[in-house]
Amino acid sequence: MSSDTVPPAPAVSADTGVLPSLDDALAFVREHAGDARLSTGEPLIEHARGTASIMSRLNVDPPAVLAAALFNLAPHLDDPEGALEARFGAEVAKLVFDVRKLLRLGTVSLRAAHQAVPEAGREGRDAQAARRAQVESLRKMLLAFAQDIRVVLIRLASRLQSLRFYAAAKITPAPEIAHETLEIYAPLANRLGIWQLKWELEDLAFRFQEPDTYKRIAKLLDEKRVERETYVSEAIARLQSELAAAHIQAEVSGRPKHIYSIWKKMRGKEIDFSELYDVRAFRVIVPDIKDCYTVLGIVHNLWQPVPKEFDDYISRPKPNGYRSLHTVVIGDDGRAFEVQIRTQEMHQFAEYGVAAHWRYKEAGAKGYGGQFSASSSYDEKIAWLRQLLAWKDDVSDGRQPWEQLRQATLDDDHIYVLTPQARVIALPQGATPLDFAYHLHSELGHRCRGARVDGAMVPLNTQLRNGQTVEIVSVKEGGPSRDWLNPQLGYLHSPRARQKVRAWFNAIEAQENIANGRAMVEKTLQREGRTSVSLDQLAAKLGFRSPDDLFSVVGKEEFSLRNVEHALHDAPAAAPEEETPEQLTKRASGANVAHGGSSGVLVVGVDALLTQLARCCRPAPPDAISGFVTRGKGMSIHRSDCPTFRRMASRAPERVLHTTWSADVMGGRGQSVYPVDISIEATDRQGLLRDISEVFAREKMNVIGVKTQSRRNAAYMQFTVEVSNSAQIQRACVLLGEVGGVQRASRRG
Repeated sequence: MSSDTVPPAPAVSADTGVLPSLDDALAFVREHAGDARLSTGEPLIEHARGTASIMSRLNVDPPAVLAAALFNLAPHLDDPEGALEARFGAEVAKLVFDVRKLLRLGTVSLRAAHQAVPEAGREGRDAQAARRAQVESLRKMLLAFAQDIRVVLIRLASRLQSLRFYAAAKITPAPEIAHETLEIYAPLANRLGIWQLKWELEDLAFRFQEPDTYKRIAKLLDEKRVERETYVSEAIARLQSELAAAHIQAEVSGRPKHIYSIWKKMRGKEIDFSELYDVRAFRVIVPDIKDCYTVLGIVHNLWQPVPKEFDDYISRPKPNGYRSLHTVVIGDDGRAFEVQIRTQEMHQFAEYGVAAHWRYKEAGAKGYGGQFSASSSYDEKIAWLRQLLAWKDDVSDGRQPWEQLRQATLDDDHIYVLTPQARVIALPQGATPLDFAYHLHSELGHRCRGARVDGAMVPLNTQLRNGQTVEIVSVKEGGPSRDWLNPQLGYLHSPRARQKVRAWFNAIEAQENIANGRAMVEKTLQREGRTSVSLDQLAAKLGFRSPDDLFSVVGKEEFSLRNVEHALHDAPAAAPEEETPEQLTKRASGANVAHGGSSGVLVVGVDALLTQLARCCRPAPPDAISGFVTRGKGMSIHRSDCPTFRRMASRAPERVLHTTWSADVMGGRGQSVYPVDISIEATDRQGLLRDISEVFAREKMNVIGVKTQSRRNAAYMQFTVEVSNSAQIQRACVLLGEVGGVQRASRRG
């Protein structure tokens, strides 16, 4: 029909929802495209007719068939969105433009997968793993990017039509066409259970990718596909007749294996064509397990079994839970074929459960050896889409399943974005350009100062969407901002990226501590006139592996410079503040019992003796305590089980004095409070410090010191709190252990 005789297609009625017919859509294409051809060389009108025909055989709804015919027409219309919506309705117009978005992604897809290997600088198995991960990300991205599963079906149908054109015209397409089909589109059809498309996509792509191998296998089959299908149909009819005579209700199906599947199995099992027994295969589905074994007997009675080719996966299921009977028999023509027998429940599990056949087939050449795995929620969502697609064929009018399929997006936990080189990057939902930068490289994240998304500059806290191309703008030198760790500002969504920012600030803080500690130690060396001393020997003498370790603890004020002074004078560093009993006697009056300052400690045999609570173990009533005489600061009070006290007591037992808490303190009548340290280990999360602080506030425990550190998403905290007795500490530790994320809370020392 020429363009000047095409009748106008009726507009969509908002009241009745009546759509134009496919003939109307094809006439519309012919009217506006004329003799235009696609980049493949195929006439646009022929591609539209072929793609729509494939979609019709998939039993999809009318809007999807119309969109399949119209999506390539958009560049030939002045106002494509308005023209298509006015003529065919908003739903068809939206499908058309969603398909075109998916087309743009497909043009660069596999090129990025091949580039992933040299970019990573890997070789061998690592290179192959990187490439497989990239291809898998591409498959997931195409499903996630499509807001309607019908968009993916149209894309698959369009690719199949293009391959049919190449084959009919005897044109060899560009190599990436076959690569894309085998690695992206055929596996998608497989996952969705669309076998009609899967086998033809694979065979046609394999024909162009490996023409010699394709011809060799085709010759080995020694029969045309039609003849093989005829044999299968006759064998099924014979088996159904025997099952009916035995009063067994069964669903029998079968189809010959296609050429690509045969080649894949020969390569995977490393066997010759003559060793293949399942070039033709049947599947029998029965109501219960008893019928499975009855059918097995009937099959073995009809055809001669091959003894070594029988597997009972019902009594001995595979590790992934797969159950079925597999047997190989010799047909009337002397050729072997495989029969699988299972119940409906087993079949459902194999198709939609963790033993899903699509993962088995996608495991690569070694998949036949059992090296495949299922993946949590993603597999469940794929199974759900497959069930919807299967149900549409079981409902007479086909409307109800498609109402659900229109809403059937693959709600993945990730988004998939592209680098400027078209490499696919998977990020958590809600990720930003900063998350993207840190995913590529920590240094790129630290130096990130801006981002372009699809060519436009955007704020760094912009949430990314599926299919966007992200380019990072960075400076040569620089570091992250502390604002990036503020959850209210929304700069980082990925825990991995947040950890990298924290690590950067921890490293900066560590360097500052080392610098400060170095200055303090060098100042001490100058004051002592020992600037020529070896810092390595000094650090080793004080028990540190390197000078930087010494500088770090000095800079954090966790190590006294007096220890350094004594090390310089070869004095024992473990007890730097001791004084002799003779010196102590000169200052003491010798009374029997006296109060030790304001600590509530009694010292037997010494009057007016200054006492202080040791920081290493921070004793509190009613802890068992002991005293140790120090130089210049009276007596240091330790918990009796304190490791530091025990070491000093073993070296100088004459300096140990018997001590105890006063009666007022033990009776709860004292007003003193005692500082103690509580250590907490927890999984780092937002609001953790606030929740812990609330526990101390409820217990009326004053916090006088806090030290925190994060490593690999784990938080290590030390709180110094004032208590009146150790019972408060025990109660606080119990309550802290109930805070979400806290793994351990205990008293330090």
